[in-house]
Amino acid sequence: MHLKVESSMRLPPVTRSRAIVVTLVVIGAFCLLAYTQIKSHTQGKEEVIATIIKNWQQAHPAAQRFVILADFNNEAVLDKDTSLIWELSPMTTSVTWNEARATCLTRATGGQRGWRLPAPAEMRSLVGPAVDSPIPNIPPGHPFMNIQPTSYWTVVPEANQPSYARYVDAFLGNVLSLTKLYTYPVWCVRGPIKQDD
Repeated sequence: MHLKVESSMRLPPVTRSRAIVVTLVVIGAFCLLAYTQIKSHTQGKEEVIATIIKNWQQAHPAAQRFVILADFNNEAVLDKDTSLIWELSPMTTSVTWNEARATCLTRATGGQRGWRLPAPAEMRSLVGPAVDSPIPNIPPGHPFMNIQPTSYWTVVPEANQPSYARYVDAFLGNVLSLTKLYTYPVWCVRGPIKQDD
């Protein structure tokens, strides 16, 4: 049995072509509208991030916040916001967490002992609002040298996973955990430890 399609039910070739063109134009218009919405959202987000960073930098100006300490042979920096003393130039080589702890304990930066790994909150105090940046997000004009574009070890081991320790992403300030066998640079600090949650 063959069905016969009435010629009146078929669209003429010119009408079919027009229908295809109209469909493509509608799809194109929809895509353009979606792109415009996404683009304006992205631009709005970038403007908001820029404003947040600017406000944070104005609230924490590096020129007033950081002081290079002559008593430490100009090898250490006082952060007046936190009263912590940081190494002016952190170690650039990456080491395991246990090596990082030992490094700070034996450190004599500026002729002074008493250095330790920072707590995550202390390390985060140097990093501004979370942004996607090619360099660590430390206030512009800071005096620090040799800041590595990576993460830094912190003092906190994971209580429920003894082979893990926390580190701070110097770009976003995220506190993450990783096995202690991985390697990151060390940035030692002095001063009373700020407890983390």
